[in-house]
Amino acid sequence: QVALVGAPNAGKSSLLHALSEIQIKIGNYAFTTLRPVPALTRIGGVLVQLVEIPGLIAGASEDRGGGRALLGVLRGADAIVYCHDVTAPLDALREVRREVELAGIDLPAILAATKADEVDGATLARLRADVPDLPVLPVSVLDDDSLDAFKQEVWRLTGLLRVYLHHDGETKEEPLALWPGATVADVAESIHKDVGARSRGGRVWGPSARFAGQQVGRDHPVQDGDTIEVIA
Repeated sequence: QVALVGAPNAGKSSLLHALSEIQIKIGNYAFTTLRPVPALTRIGGVLVQLVEIPGLIAGASEDRGGGRALLGVLRGADAIVYCHDVTAPLDALREVRREVELAGIDLPAILAATKADEVDGATLARLRADVPDLPVLPVSVLDDDSLDAFKQEVWRLTGLLRVYLHHDGETKEEPLALWPGATVADVAESIHKDVGARSRGGRVWGPSARFAGQQVGRDHPVQDGDTIEVIA
């Protein structure tokens, strides 16, 4: 679960709508979203859950604006995407990050610089200088390339691995999503418990293979983008 967090009117709803195509109330005014909104987006064949957190304001960690409940939802996420309208003052972003810090929440994070099509490179450079600890992704809901780049960065945030299954000469289009450290045995187990019990290893194409179709044992660690044929 990846949470979209930012000040009111930071472009969170527009971004969530562009990525998921769910119907969300969008308005050019603060507090359009009043409760967390979950949605699914497909990244490289895997469904990833995004949750928009309503705009955080100063004092949220002390429950101003119902902030404690919102921060509680954020605490349950796996990663954070801070959203900041690059045409707005930086103080709004600083305040949001301060409230998250005061709440004791420390998760992998990136910054989505929304409405990036409306500013020049100098504005983005100032933003990057203000948040040297965060990767900054310029994004515009009007630019499909920026949305695709954003989705790939969200995938990196999840820390998950995409592994494709090969069987009877064909590779499935939709991958499995596995945690880092997964092995060929885990791939087999994800197909079926019985397959996992019978598997002796597999053949691998991709980043973890020394050569295409390398035969490996059950304990071979897989990498993101691998294609695996389980041998049972």
